[in-house]
Amino acid sequence: MRRREFITLVGGAAAWPLAARAQQTSLQVIGFLQPGSPSDSGHYAKAFLQGLQVNGFTEGKNVVVEYRWAEGQYGRMPQLAADLVNRGVAAIAAGGPGATFAAKAATSTIPIVFIGGSDPVKEGLVASLNRPGGNLTGATVFTTPAMWSKRLELLRDLKPEAASAAILVNPQDTTDPELTDMMPAARALGMQLSFLTATNEADIETAFITAAERRIEALLVSDKPFFTVRHGHIVALAARHALPAVYGWREYVAAGGLTSYGSSLTDAWHQVGLYTGRILKGAKPADLPVVQPSRFELAINAKTAKVLGLRVPDKLLATADEVIE
Repeated sequence: MRRREFITLVGGAAAWPLAARAQQTSLQVIGFLQPGSPSDSGHYAKAFLQGLQVNGFTEGKNVVVEYRWAEGQYGRMPQLAADLVNRGVAAIAAGGPGATFAAKAATSTIPIVFIGGSDPVKEGLVASLNRPGGNLTGATVFTTPAMWSKRLELLRDLKPEAASAAILVNPQDTTDPELTDMMPAARALGMQLSFLTATNEADIETAFITAAERRIEALLVSDKPFFTVRHGHIVALAARHALPAVYGWREYVAAGGLTSYGSSLTDAWHQVGLYTGRILKGAKPADLPVVQPSRFELAINAKTAKVLGLRVPDKLLATADEVIE
């Protein structure tokens, strides 16, 4: 199936009349809550469905998926989560902190399989990683201080002369405590580090203008879904301002971004599908350990580097998991 056809299928699924679905009484119904849209996050839904299939569940055959897309608007999450609960779904797959907390607030009984952030234990989602203990479990995409330091090193490798860098964050989003550990790492690399903030689309545009006014030479972007669902816009702005940027997810690089280093969101969604399938078979979230990422990906867009006038060191090309020419 072509990507465009898949996205059309997934996007249309949310609009199926409930009366038509009611005819499929023998099928279990699960909820899919995502901060993005079918156009920018359809491949996550595909990975989720593939995970379900491993456990014998195929959409339209023995399971119905109720898709709820927030279209990048966090404020819609509580309503979408409540809608799934009212629909009486057997489980909810929640992508990211916003979706997870909205689902958690909406139900204490329906199983929730989430993609978590830095530390789901500290965030109060689970009692422990090995024994979650409630109605939530899932997969993490840990962003550690060491990973942020690695991204700073990537900036230095790609632009050795850079003396200043900035991190784009959303102060209204879940906090990034690991970011406070970046200042010493930046100083060790001889970089002056500052923060740029954005809470809406207009703020993102303003942040890039501010970076130009401050003569910021390189940029790092927060991993949070607020930016991820807008990755195409951010990559376009970085290109417009000729600003080298490092991201957390390969989706940015595929869209034309310079480089990324982090775990795989696609792998995390596949794991959510696996766990959801196990729950449909009778497993309890409380007994399913939260899965941590087992690998991290380095992706480089060599074409973008050339446009920016940057030379990608041979050592990076040799160690990269993906190089886009």
